[in-house]
Amino acid sequence: MGKILISGAAGFLGSHLANELLRKGKYVIGVDNLSTGQETNLKELRKQHNFTFLNFNICDKEILKIKELGDVTEIYHLASPASPKFYQAFSMDTIEVNTLGTKNLLDLAKKNGAKFLFTSTSEAYGDPEVHPQSEDYRGNVNTWGPRACYDESKRLGEVYCYEYFYKFNVQVKVVRIFNTYSAGLRNDDGRVISNFVLQALAGENITVYGDGSQTRSFCYVDDMIRGLQLTMKTEKANGQIINLGNPDEIAILELAEKIKKLTNSQSRIVFHSLPDDDPKVRRPNIDKAKDILGWNPLIDLEEGLKRTIQVYKTRL
Repeated sequence: MGKILISGAAGFLGSHLANELLRKGKYVIGVDNLSTGQETNLKELRKQHNFTFLNFNICDKEILKIKELGDVTEIYHLASPASPKFYQAFSMDTIEVNTLGTKNLLDLAKKNGAKFLFTSTSEAYGDPEVHPQSEDYRGNVNTWGPRACYDESKRLGEVYCYEYFYKFNVQVKVVRIFNTYSAGLRNDDGRVISNFVLQALAGENITVYGDGSQTRSFCYVDDMIRGLQLTMKTEKANGQIINLGNPDEIAILELAEKIKKLTNSQSRIVFHSLPDDDPKVRRPNIDKAKDILGWNPLIDLEEGLKRTIQVYKTRL
């Protein structure tokens, strides 16, 4: 049986994906340097006989010499800080993992004849002037700002994928992931849903940046993990960029009010200044995912938030 490599296995999406693949009886090798990934995400994974963990930086070319990776047949490249808080704090590392790290794993895929899935981002669209965003939109991205280390390195990662697909026939698929959530996000992640839920449950002020009119579209993690697996196994997805996200759009202020209501919180909603280059709107066109993958998100925001809040309540 071929092995499946997940880079970023100690992260939010990586650990969820590993759990699901292990549940299906797959053999998984997780690679992570634990810069933003967490040991706690590996706790249950390490108990599985069909899971191996390597504490390794994929930007090191020595990854091509690791014996355990010699029979890997599928590579999910999820390694990268994804929260603005962390990718801005580790900007150089973020640039490297999405460029040098991507190239190294593509070289491994080429060497092994393995399938390769690169998780890009909706941030590739920047502050979009087209709404909703479809895969043929080239984006409105600032190369000279605090978000550029993430946005632009992901875009260059896509370019590497393009080159390896067309020059070396590597079975490459690229997904642009839109905001994904569940209680699996680390408490200090800084992303909006984890922030709002924790603040509401603690009775603290719920902090909205700007006037809250900016919009986002939120996909529950179970739907995203299903989409990643469908992309990997679908031959028609080779050489394609595909949006994965929930097209239901909500204003950030409305989201804060919804979470306050669902948690029965007495928290006040307060407003802070908007960060530089924060996108005003964000909503995926998922026609391509429907057509090529037969994928559509099944869990609506209300249900996803209830699940998320319940788990956070249990932890607290």
